Amino acid sequence: MDAPAAGAEESVRQGHPLIRAFTAEFDDYRHDESRSQGEAQSISFPQTEEDVCEVLRTLHGDHTPITVQGARTGLAAGAMPHGGHVLNLSRMNRCLGLRRDADGSFFLLVQPGVVLSELRKYLKGKSIPSAGWDESSLEALSALQDAPEQMFPTDPTEASACLGGMAACNASGARSFRYGPMRPHVTALRLALADGDVVDLRRGQVFARGRHLELSTEAGRTISVDLPTYDMPHAKNASGYFVQDDMDAIDLVIGSDGTLGVITQLELALMPTPPVIWGVSCFFADEHQALDATVGLRDEVASAAAIEYFDPASLDILRTQREQSTAFSALPLLAADAACCVYVELHCQDEDLALAELDRVGGIVERAGGSEAATWVARTELDRESLQFFRHAVPESVNMLIDARRRTDPAITKLGSDMSVPDDRLHDVIELYRTTLSAAGLEAAAWGHIGNNHLHVNVLPRSSEEYARGKALFGEWAREVTSMGGAVSAEHGVGKLKRDFLAIMYGEEHLREMARVKLAFDPYGQLGRGNLFDASLLEGGA
Repeated sequence: MDAPAAGAEESVRQGHPLIRAFTAEFDDYRHDESRSQGEAQSISFPQTEEDVCEVLRTLHGDHTPITVQGARTGLAAGAMPHGGHVLNLSRMNRCLGLRRDADGSFFLLVQPGVVLSELRKYLKGKSIPSAGWDESSLEALSALQDAPEQMFPTDPTEASACLGGMAACNASGARSFRYGPMRPHVTALRLALADGDVVDLRRGQVFARGRHLELSTEAGRTISVDLPTYDMPHAKNASGYFVQDDMDAIDLVIGSDGTLGVITQLELALMPTPPVIWGVSCFFADEHQALDATVGLRDEVASAAAIEYFDPASLDILRTQREQSTAFSALPLLAADAACCVYVELHCQDEDLALAELDRVGGIVERAGGSEAATWVARTELDRESLQFFRHAVPESVNMLIDARRRTDPAITKLGSDMSVPDDRLHDVIELYRTTLSAAGLEAAAWGHIGNNHLHVNVLPRSSEEYARGKALFGEWAREVTSMGGAVSAEHGVGKLKRDFLAIMYGEEHLREMARVKLAFDPYGQLGRGNLFDASLLEGGA
């Protein structure tokens, strides 16, 4: 599995119009949002599926490692190159067509480099770029313009993420509490394999038989694979390959971290935007009250699309930023006795239902020990944008804090967890975090998707020694979360940073089963090398 000699790849670059030497001008493509740095010898920016396949065919003969990139917003270093070639899909950013089924639902066909924020603009304005569309797609677009506003519900924090990358890690976000992750909203995709062959998959057409799956490629060969035998956790999960008995084949590709092939097209299921969307921020004097309220909200508020959390350290960071930085002066003023916050987003069909649900939220807050009078309610889009700024300011502020600390110790970086547990273990996992952080003497801030029992606990090291202690603590958490029936990665994928946690979660033999799946699609282990598991597992056919 060694990378080809530099001379061999240099000759490829010189003879190919799409492949360019990885010079200093491409240094930004050595990393993703994880801030981990990798290396590569060449790079390409294909614009079509045929471009992708041509690059793959060219590099296949030398078994060159290939890292697929999009917008590079990932946090697990999945898009960080591991030698060889970078295949960047950001210029594959066209909408290719639209269809409407007999029920009136719309389905949008896109290239993988379409950015989520752009998709949202297209849908809000009911104006999707349609150059080159066929007649049936143009008819569907005309129907879309007369229909209620549509949305795509998957909403990772980074709206600059591209749709192909979101599918690769099975992204989710705040609204996954109601709508689930990316997976169920992808109805078709095309996957270019390492040799340039293509698999076309449409939901509902190809299924495994038990744990055995067979796929046909467009070149006429068959991929035959025995799926891993592990059971998926009953928790929000983006850890390794999705597997179930008799599963739909498309679900194996979604969340595969760029290790099986290159997604060149996606069809997305759209849905009507709820007529009434209200945001409710509920403040509490202590964390136990917030947890009790979360359980009530989860069980009793049927229209809750998101249930988010900000712990005491997060709110303190926001208070400091509001006082010290003009960029955060627009943050709402927090009451002195507001120790933590639970945010609920209500998606309702009319205002009467929204008012009833708001009253229900107020009752839950009061029972948990909070104050309905101290609750913020955002009924307009402008008010919701203010609360969204509040929500997004927390991770941005933490990144700024870590950047300041790195100036005194370059080895320091943020340590962010992405673990989840089943519903009945929420109190247990929070107790685990608090007890172990205190014992280790580490500063931390936690926020995120508490409705899914999925918090991003961020350790904020002040020295390289604290950074090492934090990393060790994450390994302890991975073991404990696994014992609770949870997942080591709930939404960011595994990439290269969490593969040791994946080994803890599934064990060595199940990792070998995953490696055999990869080799069935990618016999030389070229794609996404270093993602999910160490390349040594691919040696000798796993």
